[in-house]
Amino acid sequence: MTGSLHSYLADEKNGAISTSPAEADIFAGEVEDIDEEHEVFKKNGEVSFRTVGWPRASVIFLKVIFATGVLSIPTAMVSLGAVGGSLNVIAWSAFNTYVAIIFGDFRNRHARCHSVADMAEIVGGYWAKELVGAIFIICYVLCAGSGILGVTVGLNALSHHAACTVWWTVLATGVIIVLMVVVIGVTTRDRPAAAPQTGPYELGYFAVPSGIPFAAGVAVYACMSLVTAAYLAFSLVVYKWCGKWVASPSLGSAGQTVKMVAFGVGLVGLIVSGCLYLHVSSKYLFVRILGKTRHLQENTWIHWGTWLSCTIGLGAIAFILVEAIPIFNYLIAIIGSVCLAPISIILPGWLWLYDHWSWLKGNAKQQLAFWFHAFFLPLGAFFTVAGTYGVIKMIIDAYASGLIGGIFQCADNSNSS
Repeated sequence: MTGSLHSYLADEKNGAISTSPAEADIFAGEVEDIDEEHEVFKKNGEVSFRTVGWPRASVIFLKVIFATGVLSIPTAMVSLGAVGGSLNVIAWSAFNTYVAIIFGDFRNRHARCHSVADMAEIVGGYWAKELVGAIFIICYVLCAGSGILGVTVGLNALSHHAACTVWWTVLATGVIIVLMVVVIGVTTRDRPAAAPQTGPYELGYFAVPSGIPFAAGVAVYACMSLVTAAYLAFSLVVYKWCGKWVASPSLGSAGQTVKMVAFGVGLVGLIVSGCLYLHVSSKYLFVRILGKTRHLQENTWIHWGTWLSCTIGLGAIAFILVEAIPIFNYLIAIIGSVCLAPISIILPGWLWLYDHWSWLKGNAKQQLAFWFHAFFLPLGAFFTVAGTYGVIKMIIDAYASGLIGGIFQCADNSNSS
């Protein structure tokens, strides 16, 4: 595998392989297709969706994982303490790294998988695919909502609550949706708008093709190493100096001035987080609707109408959910219990058992590994049921006590006024 990478890099250095997209008026070369027949998005499509190598995948992973969730970790330290909280961060980071590798290995063994729903179909059939697909969409819509909520808190903090929070939410949702339209729009052009409009040109894009089997694993290890270190450093320092008085989200823990600086710097990151989550959920729905039709990668009215409908529709749902659960920590908690517990604990165990079922009758080491992964299923079920019950009870109590006044409220959610 390493030899293949070295061979590829040597060929690229010698000019045998082009690093520019294969357009007629761009300097280009030929790259061998790898399992092309299994890919949802083909290389010869009018719109190219396959342009991410492992370095850029690492950045995307890092932005998706080190996003809004980190802002609630210092609050967890209040309940668990510094030692217990640190052990939890390290243990769950290691666990998440491992299950990410399970997903990657399963995808490499079953190349036709485009999403976790496709993986669920292989191990559980049609209904498993639909259930996991629904959970996946709910998860990422809620995550997009957490980005929207973070933006509204930031706008309230920066403006000293100069406008109704609902209007800030509408603005944040609109910005995220518009950015998603631009993301898909740039892929439909023959050349960038700022590039020379006639004659050949150099795109200036370089990437190692993501068809290299271990590329995703490299991206996961690079990402999770940075994420774990950042989680620990950020949460422990904030907890050390704020104790039980950690704000939600935690960027507001150091007073109004620092809060404004923090949100001023982090506002773009919060917007990008919402964009990424909304993009992933919209793209999944987009692929499910258009499937193998020609409209998936052609600039037709159906292509654009479907994409805009998916993006605007899921963005509107995220907006409504943010208004229904306007407290940041509660929104993050509902994501973890309802969505991530089944997808990130139960499903990886199920996938591993499917590929290693023969280990049930193997040697002692194989049997131990088999039962270790089998334990993922009841563990995930426990977190799903118990976690969901606990979060729902907290939300009900928050409404009953007046902590949440109701949906579509103008109250300042940043405590800046």
